[in-house]
Amino acid sequence: MSENTGRLVRIALAGNPNAGKTSLFNALTGAHHKVGNYPGVTVEKREGSRARGDKEYRFLDLPGIYSLTAYSLDEVVTRDCLLDEPPDLILDVLDSTNLERHLFLCLQFQELGIPVVGALNMSDEAKAKGIEVDGTALGKLLGIPMARTVATNGQGLDALLDLVDASVSGNAVDGRSLDYGSEIEALLGPIEKAIAEDADFASRHPPRWLAVKLVEKDEDAFARLEAHREAGKVAVLAKKASDWIGRHFGKDSEIVISEQRYAYIHGACLEAVKRKEKGAPSLSERIDRVVMHPVFALPFFIFVLWGIFQLTFSIGAWPMAWLEAFFGWLSAQVAAIVPMGPLHSLLIDGVIAGVGSVLSFVPLIIILFFLLSVLEDTGYLSRAAFATDRILHGFGLHGQSIFPLMLGFGCSVPAIMSARTLKSPRDRILTVLAIPFMSCGAKLPVHVLFAAAFFPKNPAAAVLAVYGTGVVLALVSSLVLRNTILRGEPTPFVMELPPWRAPTLRGLLWHVGEKTATYARKAGTVILAASILIWAVTNFPAYSPTATERQSAAATWSKAHPGADQAALDRGVAAALAGKALSASAAGSFGHLIEPLIRPLGFDWRVGIATVTGFAAKEVVVSTFGILYGVGTDDGGSTSLRAKLAADPSWSPLAAISLMLFVLLIPPCFAALATLRAELGWSWLGFSIAFQLAIGWLVAFAVFQVGTRLGFS
Repeated sequence: MSENTGRLVRIALAGNPNAGKTSLFNALTGAHHKVGNYPGVTVEKREGSRARGDKEYRFLDLPGIYSLTAYSLDEVVTRDCLLDEPPDLILDVLDSTNLERHLFLCLQFQELGIPVVGALNMSDEAKAKGIEVDGTALGKLLGIPMARTVATNGQGLDALLDLVDASVSGNAVDGRSLDYGSEIEALLGPIEKAIAEDADFASRHPPRWLAVKLVEKDEDAFARLEAHREAGKVAVLAKKASDWIGRHFGKDSEIVISEQRYAYIHGACLEAVKRKEKGAPSLSERIDRVVMHPVFALPFFIFVLWGIFQLTFSIGAWPMAWLEAFFGWLSAQVAAIVPMGPLHSLLIDGVIAGVGSVLSFVPLIIILFFLLSVLEDTGYLSRAAFATDRILHGFGLHGQSIFPLMLGFGCSVPAIMSARTLKSPRDRILTVLAIPFMSCGAKLPVHVLFAAAFFPKNPAAAVLAVYGTGVVLALVSSLVLRNTILRGEPTPFVMELPPWRAPTLRGLLWHVGEKTATYARKAGTVILAASILIWAVTNFPAYSPTATERQSAAATWSKAHPGADQAALDRGVAAALAGKALSASAAGSFGHLIEPLIRPLGFDWRVGIATVTGFAAKEVVVSTFGILYGVGTDDGGSTSLRAKLAADPSWSPLAAISLMLFVLLIPPCFAALATLRAELGWSWLGFSIAFQLAIGWLVAFAVFQVGTRLGFS
């Protein structure tokens, strides 16, 4: 590599899944991106910068892959980035506890002709397991500079950056690549030479790498070859080489190439890696004997989920009540300052009732995300994948689908994107279609609101039942689709099981902070805008009650509240007439229009308004109910939305469960739908919307109608 005299240096962080790439990326750049102890966290390119000396290093965090032969979409992202936008250097992040497998990809990086530096990450875990890696010796054997690192605490970063400095300056790269042996090299040479004859093509496609991939019969390599001016000639040479290798070695050429790589790696590791005699089982192995028990693994997983919801409600009940009281107090203060009129109504009935109703659930969001982050960072989610693999396969899903599905409990957008890690297009489509059945964080406030209002003795059980229903319906719908429009055998499930790790407080706080901030930002933007819009359509066209109606309402309220002052009387009269005003508004007219469709589900026209507004964001369902029920209007804010719902005779526990399931199962927010369209296209988007609307309506109908006939209320 010639000396890099420019200030900006582009460095790609790449490697196998679960090697700690994103942790190292954050340590190098100070950026805060998602770090998870399971494969498939990074599904897109991410960038961050770091200044060092006279250079600015721009790091690209690429999805984890096992090979440059791309099958899944995340592998395509990494391969295309390295080939179409080649960086100045590849920083290969390697798991020091499992070097032989991780170096397989490293050798492929080397063939791209781009300088490579290896980060021997997790060196502390390797040492704890009795693995001693001589990074200097390994680097000399492979022709790749190596430095030991611990990304979680920043250990070894300076030494790693010193190697990067030397490499980008052209002082530490010997240009070597793997020698596949005289017989195979004799076949690769002519192919490389033929590729290089088209100089323009060769400048964009590394001849060495492309020659090897053509011999491996890589489909993408042959697709790229079509741009070569002598594509036919090169293709013939590659086919002859593959056929000769197959006959000579008695194995497919791809297997032979892989075996050569592993033999080279094995020899290098014998020289540079020392392992102590294996003693007693490690703590991680002892824990797995219990957690991964063939019989108890699944019940334990269900118990863990139950415990999470129980803790969330038990701990979060108090701060949620405090926030409800605060917004009630705030509503009363605003009511005392702002005179009656449109601005008074907008602030109290629109902004405070709408946004305040959503922000009241922030404590529960914080607790739930914290507990889920603990599972994620310790490595338990990978165990959950193994525990649920047999069940998922039984319903036609891939075992690795558990990761996108679990992410769906947080937000459907990254969950849908993370389905790119699945290699089979059929498995990917099935998983993406199942994700919206997971109860995302935005739906949690709806479930909590109605569970607390109608199941106050055990709201956690009610919410867990709703979550469980979503999971069951995701599985059943996948089974139906797999046996109808998406027929085919699921691909085998092979995944690395990472060691147990103690989560860091910094990592947990970042997880919670990022997700809570996202929730709060949504409350201050999307939900605020939606609340104002909903207030407008629920207040206009303005309703003008007759004098007789006002007198009757005033008399009724005064009789119930003797001795109240004029301001209280005005609020009471306004509350008494609010129902008629709401019914006459634009929103009320729309609600009455669709009421015949939802009345069989136990809902009135107000629920129709709330569920439709939920397409903007599911939290808006709560803010809409806050506006529809005029939280803080009739008594200065002392009555919470939960209490008003519980006191409304049109509601019942059965209707509440019906609504919770309906909100769970109907299509998700616009952002999730846009992501689904981007991943699968318009046809599958249309199918998903129609499919979920049908499932949501049918389930809510069955629950309410059967429950009513059985005498539940």
